[in-house]
Amino acid sequence: MEPFEGDDRQYSPTRLPGWMQEVYGPDRVQPKHHTQAQLADFSPRNLLVYNDKREVWHANIGPIDTPQLLSLHESLAEIVESNRQDGDKTKPAALVDAYPGLGKSTAVRAYGRALFRKQVALRGETTPSGDRRVPIIYIALSGNTQIRGLNAAICRFYGLPVTGDADTLAERAVDAVLSMKTSAIVIDDIHFLARARSNSVRMANQLKYLSNVFPVTLIYVGVGVQRRGVLREGFSGRETELAQFGRRTTPLTLPPFQVEDELGRQQWQTLLKTVEQKLVLAEKYTGMLARDLSDYLYARSTGHFASLMSLINRGCLRAIRTGHERLDKDLMDQVKNDAAAEEARKELESAIEAGLLTSRPGQHTPKRGRKSA
Repeated sequence: MEPFEGDDRQYSPTRLPGWMQEVYGPDRVQPKHHTQAQLADFSPRNLLVYNDKREVWHANIGPIDTPQLLSLHESLAEIVESNRQDGDKTKPAALVDAYPGLGKSTAVRAYGRALFRKQVALRGETTPSGDRRVPIIYIALSGNTQIRGLNAAICRFYGLPVTGDADTLAERAVDAVLSMKTSAIVIDDIHFLARARSNSVRMANQLKYLSNVFPVTLIYVGVGVQRRGVLREGFSGRETELAQFGRRTTPLTLPPFQVEDELGRQQWQTLLKTVEQKLVLAEKYTGMLARDLSDYLYARSTGHFASLMSLINRGCLRAIRTGHERLDKDLMDQVKNDAAAEEARKELESAIEAGLLTSRPGQHTPKRGRKSA
């Protein structure tokens, strides 16, 4: 009996080999749908293999081209791909600032993957000097990152030594950027540079340093960065560093799904229908998510894409392993979700039960907080 390794793909996009795997890795193939009767005819071994394929498939659904994601990609392209300034000019940066659980890192990496492929298709896999062409790179920060840590993360991505002081690491990283024709750097978890509001000037100084040293477009991704005043306070004239950073940075966001109006409800329904088509469960039926679980899933995910997909992924796992082979409220009630979604769940469920909120298009509901006539 030959061993079955499965389709798990373990890599880190913060290292060049892992990033290349994300950029050029083959698209996953959706497993074939089988009925309960067909599953009953599988040998124990074949059923194990089939279920393993379904489990890894459900865990990796996405990214999905939601209106929010497409809008973000359009804005990123406008900023990044218009930055054709010569090396003596500082390129404007982008800041994707949004709440946790909305899929912003996945969305930005998806844009980076598309840009990488586009540039290589246009200019070739190697540079005129014979180096590998790496148009865009991705790094993620950790707590209390300083200038040296930023430079080390870039060197580590390229597989360069991380010994030496901040200036030595910067020189090493810049050489790699120039030789591999890197034009954009995604810096995720940028909020770790400023855990407190009082650190906004220090954060602006570090990011200003990056924009001065690296002749690339910087794409920052973080949580609550604008709340710390990094983009606002400089306009009052109190801090030169903040003013410079604010003028050079365009804020973007990735909003959650909302069902307060008809357009929002239609977008939510479209998302559920798209996800439903990708599920591989023997007892799946049309309307399983978009009709029968629409309000339920909205309340449990609070409109956050990552929370929704975690909930559905875990639900599918439970449906497969129990033989239930479908998603319904009874099964989903047994599935745990992230703490933030569960904390906000009760208020949304109460509003839905009271008729003050619905996720279904074509159903008018009074505005929340007001009594209906």
